Amino acid sequence: MAKEKAKKQENTASETKDKKEKKSEKKEPNKVAKWFKDLKIEFKKVVWPTKETVVNNTAVVLAVVAGSALIVGALDFGFLHLLSFIYQQG
Repeated sequence: MAKEKAKKQENTASETKDKKEKKSEKKEPNKVAKWFKDLKIEFKKVVWPTKETVVNNTAVVLAVVAGSALIVGALDFGFLHLLSFIYQQG
């Protein structure tokens, strides 16, 4: 009786292993397909900006870059003249 129980347990354990192996074999090729499906779902959730928003944001960025360039240029020009004045004195 004890031997029969042990055999049944071994059989169920081996069946469980076989099922797990089959599941893992099936999942491997589907990982890439699942990733693309999930990617498509996530892209549908994205709130894309309107053309007007993109144009406005681009204008703001360009204005800030131009303003920063003017400030850095003015500082460079000022320091250049300050240093040339100091070295002419010495």
